[in-house]
Amino acid sequence: MQANTVMITPPTLQKGDTIAIVATARKNIDDNLKPAIDLLHSWGLEVIIGKSIGLDDNQLAGTDEQRASDFQEQMDNPNVKAIWCVRGGYGTVRMIDLLDFSTFKQNPKWIIGFSDVTVLHNHLNTMGFKSIHAIMPISIPKASAEAIESLRISIFGEPLFYTISGNQMNRPGKATGELVGGNLSILYSVLGSQSAINCTDKILFIEDLDEYLYHIDRMMMNLKRNGCLDAVKGIIVGSMTKMKDNDIPWGKNAVEIIDDVTKKYDIPVIYNFPAGHIQDNRALILGNTVKIDVDKTSSSVVFD
Repeated sequence: MQANTVMITPPTLQKGDTIAIVATARKNIDDNLKPAIDLLHSWGLEVIIGKSIGLDDNQLAGTDEQRASDFQEQMDNPNVKAIWCVRGGYGTVRMIDLLDFSTFKQNPKWIIGFSDVTVLHNHLNTMGFKSIHAIMPISIPKASAEAIESLRISIFGEPLFYTISGNQMNRPGKATGELVGGNLSILYSVLGSQSAINCTDKILFIEDLDEYLYHIDRMMMNLKRNGCLDAVKGIIVGSMTKMKDNDIPWGKNAVEIIDDVTKKYDIPVIYNFPAGHIQDNRALILGNTVKIDVDKTSSSVVFD
């Protein structure tokens, strides 16, 4: 996909519309969806619980074919206006190539989630469609009010913008570009595939969870060596949560690793943005043009 492709925005939701909750990766066999269902009802939305919810195939929510079939059914259902992935884990990449997006391309809808759902976000981006990186149904009980409200704003098409406190590691500057990215490990895992994003003139968002620090360095070096960091206009770094180290320390934390790899590039970088594997996981509309204004005292991210 060329950097100047006009991204397609799925229709914003209206009261009375239906959202489907599905599992694309890790199983969800607990009776834990009432808070999410109640939330959607409070917004005036109807809910369909997909057939993948409750399926149990070791770690996964049923077989790859079962998860893909459920996702396909919701994509092809004209009454479903958005698909909300129940949780992350691992497994979306195992079913992505089983999906037929031909009906979706004619009638796009919002795909919502984060973490392992980055596979879908990246794949949709290569096809020219926006999607929403945001909290998932199982996150609702612990999610911040701001994270929940940002999801509501995103799906109902209200103006989305953030002003956050600064960070001394921020690299000041301004940039405008299409927002791409998601979970760093997933970005890394789909590079070289048909789901790999094009970094040219983009604003790159990254976050990660439960990784060894040298893995973060390895993945950042990959982004450097494949030209992604040369091509981006700016970077937004979300949470780097529960990082691990070896018996012999790496010597830098995750943020310092990212700073070390990116400091040679003359681009603005926002650190500690409230998105990722944290309670305050603010929604980001991937594929949308954003303007970032970065300083060490405060930063803003405004969605066009």
